Amino acid sequence: MGESEKLVSNLFQMARDNAPSIIFIDEIDSLCGHRGEGNETEASRRIKTELLVQMQGVGNDDQKVLVLAATNTPYALDPAVRRRFDKRIYIPLPDLKARQHIFKVHLGDTPHNLTESDFEQLARKTEGFSGSDISVCVKDVLFEPVRKAWDAEFFIKTSNDMWIPCGPNQRGAVKTTIEELDAKGLASKILPPPITRADFDKVLARQKPTVSKADLEVHERFTKEFGEEG
Repeated sequence: MGESEKLVSNLFQMARDNAPSIIFIDEIDSLCGHRGEGNETEASRRIKTELLVQMQGVGNDDQKVLVLAATNTPYALDPAVRRRFDKRIYIPLPDLKARQHIFKVHLGDTPHNLTESDFEQLARKTEGFSGSDISVCVKDVLFEPVRKAWDAEFFIKTSNDMWIPCGPNQRGAVKTTIEELDAKGLASKILPPPITRADFDKVLARQKPTVSKADLEVHERFTKEFGEEG
């Protein structure tokens, strides 16, 4: 309260003192909306003014200070703020190859039996998904092996004394439940099955992308007017 513009000034001074440096402002639209709007407070107006002054760099050497910002609503930015940024780059939704790689990154070293063809098919099925949407999808899929182990009625004991859920007709299957194994002190020996393509199909059947065509049209229109492709 009353110190916000001073903190902005201090931030830029710290960046200059530690140059080369980068100042990154996420969701900058929440800080630098159009000036003069009805819901604008005196404090927010002063913050915008100070930010504009600092970005202009009058009387300072800002050659080694980069101001980087991100927003999903570029039209909400005040025109003066927009002009302070030399480049206004539109980062589109990930393409096929990018989505395929994002699935691999988020799955990491989690045991699975997916092939390159499976990852490609998942990428094709997620047209219009953002990186965040794919992240949510994978997080949900990671719970599928746990759900299978919890609902399983048959387990098979491996050579290293681990218990894996299986079907009733599998050789060596033992009729038991996860609760019964836990009661015998074997909870740490239960090994969830690897993730399969079917697990992804199950999750994707109920998940929808969060970015609409209308959202994309706004970004593309802004890019044509003020920006450039990233």
